[in-house]
Amino acid sequence: MLIFKNWLGDLAGAWVFYTILPQWPLLKPRFKRIARFAPLIGLLIGFSQSFFWLVFNYFDWPHTSIALISIAISICITGGLHIDGLMDTADGIGAGPSKQIEAMKDSRVGAIGVQSLVIILVLQIAAIIKLGFYAPFAFPIAAFWGRFSQIFAIENYEYILNKEFGSIHQKYWRGISQEIRPSLIIICIGIIFFLSTTNLNLSNTLLLVYCIFSGLTTSILIPHFINKLLGGHNGDSYGAGLVITETTNLLLLSIILVPN
Repeated sequence: MLIFKNWLGDLAGAWVFYTILPQWPLLKPRFKRIARFAPLIGLLIGFSQSFFWLVFNYFDWPHTSIALISIAISICITGGLHIDGLMDTADGIGAGPSKQIEAMKDSRVGAIGVQSLVIILVLQIAAIIKLGFYAPFAFPIAAFWGRFSQIFAIENYEYILNKEFGSIHQKYWRGISQEIRPSLIIICIGIIFFLSTTNLNLSNTLLLVYCIFSGLTTSILIPHFINKLLGGHNGDSYGAGLVITETTNLLLLSIILVPN
């Protein structure tokens, strides 16, 4: 019973921490092991994008307009939390090893940070437009793996700002074997749902394998490359890894789902 209560408390805490949406009634948020539920929050954000895509597509809005709206929905729900981390991380990398911490702490956004945001937005818009009909399918997958990248980063890399206390995520971290459990449950449910709603042929099997393998690979490689550039991770780089992983997955899904 206590485990179930802690799970709900951390899930409510993740909802408050990762979004700007109202706190759940009758459930006190707990901010100890919220990172394990970040992929679930990503799914909810992705499904929100899918819902509005379908609504606007029903009313014959052009796909370019819906792509812009879909990105705006994600940014609004998160309050731009991860976009801010992307720009700060880009500024830190651009400043070089001797000044990277100072640049990342600076509340002002540098030229490299702005350029990184523009590049990410352009890539996301291009991928979503190319996905077209398949965009509602891609949104939750990309958002899930983007937030899964945080779990890998927290597990494997040093926290580079306040090394004495670390991040709130690392303070209560119990190892990836425990923190990954909610994500594994989600993956299993997704596989069962996919197999129950599609014909189990070679094409669909390869599609399922691709979605899992490509998402897992990018969620591991991108935090690794950021660690190489920064010599560790922090809250900003977690957000940067999330955004880059999400964008990369949208691009990869657009290639495999819409090859022409």
